[in-house]
Amino acid sequence: MAAAPPFLSIIVPVLDEGPRLQDQLQALAPWRCAGAEVLLIDGGSSDGSVQAAARWVDRVLLAPRGRASQMNAGAAQALGELLLFLHADTSLPDDALPQLQALSAGQARWGRFDVRIDSPRPLLRVVSWLMNQRSRLSGVATGDQAMFVRRQVFEAVGGFPDIALMEDIALSRRLLRLARPECLRLRVRTSARRWEKHGVWPTIALMWCLRAAFFVGVHPDRLARMYGYKPR
Repeated sequence: MAAAPPFLSIIVPVLDEGPRLQDQLQALAPWRCAGAEVLLIDGGSSDGSVQAAARWVDRVLLAPRGRASQMNAGAAQALGELLLFLHADTSLPDDALPQLQALSAGQARWGRFDVRIDSPRPLLRVVSWLMNQRSRLSGVATGDQAMFVRRQVFEAVGGFPDIALMEDIALSRRLLRLARPECLRLRVRTSARRWEKHGVWPTIALMWCLRAAFFVGVHPDRLARMYGYKPR
């Protein structure tokens, strides 16, 4: 008798994530036990992190470097009815499993979690709250919020546009033509490393500039260079 397909595919794009990757993936063990699969999509890591973490996932796949390219590659190989895209520096809340099981069995088309930046700094707590409120009002989700989408819906909109940056915003735009997202109040926890490295206010200013530039049509490769990411 054939095994039942997973109710959820958790797709994790990675590139040189270092020792933290194992801890992030080990935390997904209860999800795998409950019937989810975890796919690790490597964009060409050279630090040995993927080899060390492979035991904590169901499959390791290789894809051209780029978050959109890697996540699309994972979605193409995923077996679950519901696809969840999880950044390697983001952790799912422990009590989210029953809610995702219910959403998989129901009619929800797509959605995301609230997010909390993993820092005790009060200003970053405020930033997290503002991110969640903006998303709730606009219907636009970001990758840090662990976006999830039903497989058929993801395929119907063509997946993530293969662009160097803002692929999450672009996918949200496509999905909004079909339905508004399920905005779960459970909070994923995402690393504060970007904010701590560059400073809170400079990072806020940069992100708002990038978002504004994207909405007026600046090419994503140029935005990626502004962000400090070199497109492949």
